[in-house]
Amino acid sequence: LARLGLKSSLFANIGDDDHGRDMLVALKKNAVQTQYMHVNRGKVSNYHYVLWYEPDRTILIKHEDYDYKWPRIPEEDKPKWIYLSSFAESGARMHDDITEYLEKNPDVKLAFQPGTFQMRMGFEKLKGLYARTEVYAVNVEEAQMMTDKPGERNIRVLAEALHERGPKIVVITDGPNGSYASDGTQVLAMRNYPDPKAPYERTGAGDAYTSTFVAGLITTGDIREAMKWGPINSMNVVQHIGAQEGLLKRSELNKLLAHAPHDYEPREYKPD
Repeated sequence: LARLGLKSSLFANIGDDDHGRDMLVALKKNAVQTQYMHVNRGKVSNYHYVLWYEPDRTILIKHEDYDYKWPRIPEEDKPKWIYLSSFAESGARMHDDITEYLEKNPDVKLAFQPGTFQMRMGFEKLKGLYARTEVYAVNVEEAQMMTDKPGERNIRVLAEALHERGPKIVVITDGPNGSYASDGTQVLAMRNYPDPKAPYERTGAGDAYTSTFVAGLITTGDIREAMKWGPINSMNVVQHIGAQEGLLKRSELNKLLAHAPHDYEPREYKPD
């Protein structure tokens, strides 16, 4: 979001070790505000391992047992959007804090890209959060799991089932098959941006897509434009190692948009 020109702050938990300090330096270097970062004294930072084979990978995750607390946000710092992604099981109670904050601040919009633990919690435990979700983003397999529709490939069916839980805009990604977005009245399909060469390493592709979609929606207010933004950053990230190296600046994204194929446009979704 920061590289795409938006004023961004990160709330996250780190340890008071070298890895945590390196993270703060990297955030500040990328113009991300860090006043809400929580340093857990006497604890180490989360450290994960990536098993990488050809373009695919498996990430071995170990969350430290942090004391998760939603920060106090002064009125002058109130965000227009909150982008919520994954955190550890020990932070489950913080979902209630976030829901309460959103209820007290109805003008703040929520983008929710759930992690594994949050999806395992199901809809009922997080129904207040889903009711306040502006953008909900998952991949096809996750959408099937969340709607209890294993094997369902009709994106309209999956999107409608997710809308019933509360989200106003549903985004579903499907790897090489592209991506889809529904605003409750129309379902749009979007092709991927052409790869300049075969993907090198896929870590962060989904995060890059969703964060860039949200940035496009915030910047332009147009779901169609947002759908054109997302695949570009995703394409570029998989040309590099890791989830951050290939993230584009706004000027770089605009240049690739200007050179997109003539058919690089959202179209009405039609089931196979």
